[in-house]
Amino acid sequence: MLILGGTPIGRPDDASPRLRELLATADVIAAEDTRRLGRLTSDLGIEVTGRVVSYFEGNESARTPELVDLLRSGSTVLLVTDAGMPSVSDPGYRLVDAALAAGVDVTAVPGPSAVLTALAVSGLPVDRFSFEGFAPRKQGERSRVLTALADERRTMVFFESPHRTRATLAAMADVFGRDRPAALCRELTKTYEEVVRDGLGALVEWVDAQEHGVRGEVTLVVAGAPDRHVDLDVDALRELVRDAESSGMSTKDAVARVVASTGVRKRVVYEAAHTR
Repeated sequence: MLILGGTPIGRPDDASPRLRELLATADVIAAEDTRRLGRLTSDLGIEVTGRVVSYFEGNESARTPELVDLLRSGSTVLLVTDAGMPSVSDPGYRLVDAALAAGVDVTAVPGPSAVLTALAVSGLPVDRFSFEGFAPRKQGERSRVLTALADERRTMVFFESPHRTRATLAAMADVFGRDRPAALCRELTKTYEEVVRDGLGALVEWVDAQEHGVRGEVTLVVAGAPDRHVDLDVDALRELVRDAESSGMSTKDAVARVVASTGVRKRVVYEAAHTR
């Protein structure tokens, strides 16, 4: 059987009793980082009796057939990543797919999740949400992906690295609007956990004010697009943009504000703003 083990995202003592048992008894443990696994088992006072192998992005393709062979031979393989649930923006999907194709049973040991933890503490609607993973690193591709999400009505959850957090927030503010509610969650469940809730534009300013930048693991939660006001014609949209401009905003920021407050597509508001 292949077992996906949800590991703590911060505090080691968040590990479930079942995960602790499997760490001690599994025939094989496939770990994203064997050193991280060693620290976790040491913190938990667990002696690993099975074989430990690395399983990360760089060797997934080569190691998957080996693990499937072990599964076919009757071994219990526990797959763990550095934090959270395998396959969720972490190695795992390829092995699950191969194991199922080989007729091997696959199950999971539920555990902490940065996605659900951030969503729960964000203060944003949780009845419907989407997980978008990491935003693209390149500016153009990132802008295209976010633009495609501009009308997404569900709350959105993103992972991000500390050094790219500002760029991603700035891109979101440009596409979704500076006033779109969001939460920046860092170091969840850890000693220096911090959740900052504000509009996207204000979150960019918050990051700029940090003397040493953003540190730790980052999860961003962004409110979905508001209800559309279908009764807004070109003249009404143009007036909304002009009102925003009269407060000192640039046309670009004014368009972003109207998009955020009305839910109308950015292209439509932009065209209305430039219609004389």
